Amino acid sequence: MSLPTTGYDLTEEQVELAGLVRSFADEVVAPVSYEADRTKTLPMDVVAQMGDMGLFGLPFPDEVGGQGGDYVTLGLAIEALARVDQSIAITLEAGVSLGAMPIFRFGTDAQREEYLPDLLAGRALAGFGLTEPEAGSDAGATRTTARLDSGDWVIDGAKQFITNSGTPITRFVTVTAVTSEPGAAAREISTIIVPHGTPGFTVGPAYDKVGWHASDTHPLVFTGARVPEENLLGQRGRGFANFLHILDEGRIAIAALATGAAEGCLEAAVDYAKSRVVFGETLGTRQSIQFMLARMQQRVHVSRLAWLHAARLRDAGRPFKTEAAIAKLTSSDAAMDNARDATQIFGGNGFINEYPVARHFRDSKILEVGEGTTEVQLLLIARSLGLA
Repeated sequence: MSLPTTGYDLTEEQVELAGLVRSFADEVVAPVSYEADRTKTLPMDVVAQMGDMGLFGLPFPDEVGGQGGDYVTLGLAIEALARVDQSIAITLEAGVSLGAMPIFRFGTDAQREEYLPDLLAGRALAGFGLTEPEAGSDAGATRTTARLDSGDWVIDGAKQFITNSGTPITRFVTVTAVTSEPGAAAREISTIIVPHGTPGFTVGPAYDKVGWHASDTHPLVFTGARVPEENLLGQRGRGFANFLHILDEGRIAIAALATGAAEGCLEAAVDYAKSRVVFGETLGTRQSIQFMLARMQQRVHVSRLAWLHAARLRDAGRPFKTEAAIAKLTSSDAAMDNARDATQIFGGNGFINEYPVARHFRDSKILEVGEGTTEVQLLLIARSLGLA
């Protein structure tokens, strides 16, 4: 299928970047995707090449070592990768939106100078420690605590489902923690940078996940972990609000990822329908299959329009919270629906992991859960209507 960039008002630079990443996905990522999924191993050589291409620095300005692009450009790159491998796409998405962006948005000059060069070059990754065993969608229920003692933050608690937290190049995680005194009238949540290797900070074994097998995901435990007071990220007490803003941006990137997944299913299903012969004719000659594929194309197109609109609002400095929720809701539904339909078109082959549609079927479910469940997106949209 041809590069799906016409008709979306993209610049020449954005079209060129989308084509470059698409070729990289087809020629470099796709050939190793099955083995990476089977062995549940993040291919670090692929991550290094993504760093060399400047993908981790796409939406950051030149003066901090970025590529001077925007969120539209980042979304195009993520979408192109997700067509063939969601694990690789989420590694980039989390590396940018959840790893580097908090440092860029809220870090001091010293923190930026220390961390951003390696993060934006893809030489280092960072995790985003928000979710806890008892605080998922209700992220404000954070139980991890941090108290000041002799110029250090002493952190106790646990986080779970943290992406990019245990790779060979993971440098730190940023965690939310309650920093108010016990019994205080107001509950205060702050964000703190915890470098890997900090005594008392343990990265647990990787999860045995349904999908995203090659994506690095771990639980984290903090037992009296001490870091300097200057590791506070942003204003004390503003951690939860700051991370909500980061999640709003991240939902745009996840929507682009989901769109890419839906597109990958469509591409594979169209190719299969054109070549698979059943009862003396190809599947694609049957109207029932044609209509199924038409619905899949509809979902891809609408999803792309949704995330592009949200990204352009964000890039223009305009409110985008509701549009990001709509994009995430629309595209995650599209990814699951297209994965189901593509698997049906493939028949028995759709149940074999060597075929990309089987991996998309397993991988896509998390898109309805991560970075805000479907129910959270519906709640955010309802609030924008004055209903909640």
